[in-house]
Amino acid sequence: MARRIRMVGSGSGNDGCPTLYEIDGTDDYLVQGDAVTDPEEIAQLANVKPGEQAVTVPRALLANFGPKEPVATREHISFEDFGRMFTKLKHSAWRLETRPRYASDEETSTYAEFTRTGAVTWDLDDPWCVNRREQSALGKRFERVRILDSPPTEGQRYLLDNARRNTAVGEEIRTLPRTTAEELNLPHEDFWIFDARVVARLCFDDADVMTGVELITNPVEVVRYCQVREAAWHHAVPYEDAAR
Repeated sequence: MARRIRMVGSGSGNDGCPTLYEIDGTDDYLVQGDAVTDPEEIAQLANVKPGEQAVTVPRALLANFGPKEPVATREHISFEDFGRMFTKLKHSAWRLETRPRYASDEETSTYAEFTRTGAVTWDLDDPWCVNRREQSALGKRFERVRILDSPPTEGQRYLLDNARRNTAVGEEIRTLPRTTAEELNLPHEDFWIFDARVVARLCFDDADVMTGVELITNPVEVVRYCQVREAAWHHAVPYEDAAR
């Protein structure tokens, strides 16, 4: 059954283009305008999927007829889509790690090796390392700040050892005492910032199991997370200092 589409407004007089439409029963809009066909211009667009097409419309059309109320822009994405973000990013990925433990770490053979010997022989040719090394070689930055308790928990000590692997494939890892994080009023949540334009907030249950990923694209919210990044990165120290 075809969707019901209603014209909201047009900035083109009587020729019908460009025009903005509402789709009844949804929060979606349809924009009619001149198609962008120049390959060099299309190459500059982010994440254009097969079947998608960009159109050009004047600012006045959106300013006069677009919705004025702000709308929360958070959505849950699959773990597969989250994983693909690490190859689609253009410039940088930055993470804040705040939890005393991560249940997924404790299920690995490397964690068992760490609890047994106090150190891990990391495989720098596993798929994760290969991907991170390839992305870093393209000039993309991968950075993390890990919050540490005093004394560090076993899970945090494991991640300090894990930082040797991350560093070897191109990441930069810093640490921050939890007391300093509290003084800075940093949030008690884990998240990634991609290209300073989108945030992936990692969701956990009470058993420290990661249950989902929430994508945040509202520029105002993203800026707040970027401010957290600036404060955390400024006060954090190289992981080697904490590992001594």
